[in-house]
Amino acid sequence: MTKSAYPLKMPHSVKAAAARLAKADGVSLNQFIAVAVAEKVGTLETAAEFLRRRAGKAKPKDMLRHLRSAPNIDGT
Repeated sequence: MTKSAYPLKMPHSVKAAAARLAKADGVSLNQFIAVAVAEKVGTLETAAEFLRRRAGKAKPKDMLRHLRSAPNIDGT
């Protein structure tokens, strides 16, 4: 695994909370942040893939048919 450095700026309160949670978990702050970022990346990539599968071959114009048939609930 190759590593890359990135200077990270965050609010003091967020850093303090992350440091507290890292200590409670028995890991370094750096490791805690790296894992948190990896989890977020995994979640977003999984969500994107899920939405791509759900969309299938649909095109944005396909949605217009459904939107036009939807009831107008706000009265405008």
